[in-house]
Amino acid sequence: MFRLSNLIASVLEGKPERSLDGSIAIWNFTNRCNLACRHCYSYADPNSEDFLSTEFILDSIPELLKAGIRFVIFSGGEPLIRRDIFTIAEAMRKAGIVTYLSTNGLYVSEKNAGRIIETFNYIGISIDGIEEVHDAFRGLEGAYRRSLDAIALIQKHGGNAGIRFTVTKETQENLYDIFDLAERIGVDKIYISHLVYSGRGLENLAIDITPEERRRYVEFIIDKAFEYYESGRKIDVVTGNMEMDAILFLQKFSRRHPELRDEMLRRLRAWGGNSAGRKLVNIDWKGNVKPDPFFPFVLGNMTEKPFSEIWLDESNEMLHRLREHPRSLGGKCGECGVIDICNGGSRSRAWAISGDLWAEDPSCYLNEAERAEK
Repeated sequence: MFRLSNLIASVLEGKPERSLDGSIAIWNFTNRCNLACRHCYSYADPNSEDFLSTEFILDSIPELLKAGIRFVIFSGGEPLIRRDIFTIAEAMRKAGIVTYLSTNGLYVSEKNAGRIIETFNYIGISIDGIEEVHDAFRGLEGAYRRSLDAIALIQKHGGNAGIRFTVTKETQENLYDIFDLAERIGVDKIYISHLVYSGRGLENLAIDITPEERRRYVEFIIDKAFEYYESGRKIDVVTGNMEMDAILFLQKFSRRHPELRDEMLRRLRAWGGNSAGRKLVNIDWKGNVKPDPFFPFVLGNMTEKPFSEIWLDESNEMLHRLREHPRSLGGKCGECGVIDICNGGSRSRAWAISGDLWAEDPSCYLNEAERAEK
């Protein structure tokens, strides 16, 4: 996760950088979902049954804390399908864990909006285009209007919700409209996710955009982050699954503020790029533990071995290599002069395309000169 707005503000205002005190777990609490999104990695099915019991999940909280997990993103499927989701989130908050909710918004109602705000530190609602595009991409007519209604309900009850948008061939032209929408309805965050090839995302590799298109959109996203800061508009811009964005961001920042380039470079190196297996872990609906939600290999299963033993296993060679910084990778990544910023990007994309977990990220859009910079 690359927090553009926070970096701009903290460096220009001389404030300490936002550091992650602990690790983030993306937990897919259910495989049930009321939508069939084209890019979904979880093969979500509305007719499946929840595998992990409430009791098991609650009993696992001390294990999360022991392993250094301080943030949990509630995902799915659709996490609000689980009737016990508030019980789980409230228990985690009581234990000192920050809770984020990632939802399609269709289960947000007048009845539960207030409790959602009270239970979750942040609420992200997925919108992947304007009306027709979103509904087609999400597989349900009317989904767009219902997601907007969910944002309005959250705002009505005194909270705020961010927009989550995935860039694909089908949604790309609506990227500009998403920023217009965010400004119009007053959300406080825009999270732009790049496609990772896994699950339905792997089946739909053809819906990914080209590196040239990606670069054009990233340029726009970065420019928007600067525009919002310079105009005083309080919209936080974040990108995900494309850590190379940080190198392009550094170029633009350096042209605007050359005297602060070294400080920004220091912070980007400290951020460290792709954090799968280091500061990021995924727990799927069956209790499988993976370095990220898209990862092709499982580290272990919580129903068979305590989470802390899986995540803190110093003998695990895969974790050892993922936690090396910068990582030792092949191809363009192996010769890259700025790998200490992006850390080689997505290992899941590398595997999907080459069958080699340690190959270059095929989605990198940087040119040879940019990769040669020190």
